[in-house]
Amino acid sequence: MQTRVDQTEITRRARMAARPHEAGDAAPPDAPYVVARLEEAGATILAMPATGPSTRMRLSTLEVVHTAAESYGWTAGPARPPTPSSARISRMDEAFAWIGLIPEDRYVLRRIVGARSLVHPITERHLFPWRRLGKVLGADHKAVQRWHAQGVAMIVAALGRRAD
Repeated sequence: MQTRVDQTEITRRARMAARPHEAGDAAPPDAPYVVARLEEAGATILAMPATGPSTRMRLSTLEVVHTAAESYGWTAGPARPPTPSSARISRMDEAFAWIGLIPEDRYVLRRIVGARSLVHPITERHLFPWRRLGKVLGADHKAVQRWHAQGVAMIVAALGRRAD
């Protein structure tokens, strides 16, 4: 089990995600590129700030009397990743649209690929490890890995057809 993030793996993923694959490229994207772009998209969506208008009911903000323990300074809040750039958000939208290339009747593959793309933006760890996905789906984690590979292969094939 990997407990520490390997820096070379992070830089490899970032390089692959930054590699341009435009319509004029000779070679269509491959599976590692698609996985890296989906993981970048998952990290981007999790790094988005949770502010702005929402549908939940808001309470009026009144001045709160602070306790004596808080009077000498505030406690440090949780570490937040920086807000993603507009280019990264555009890449996120493009990569998440790729999940729609998996046929609708293979909705389990869509769920697996989408859930596996969610990567914590600070720690670079997957929010849904293979075993947790297997437990949720009632399947072996090795089968979930094969299904993820099938979903990514469908995306690569559809992108290859689109490039032609």
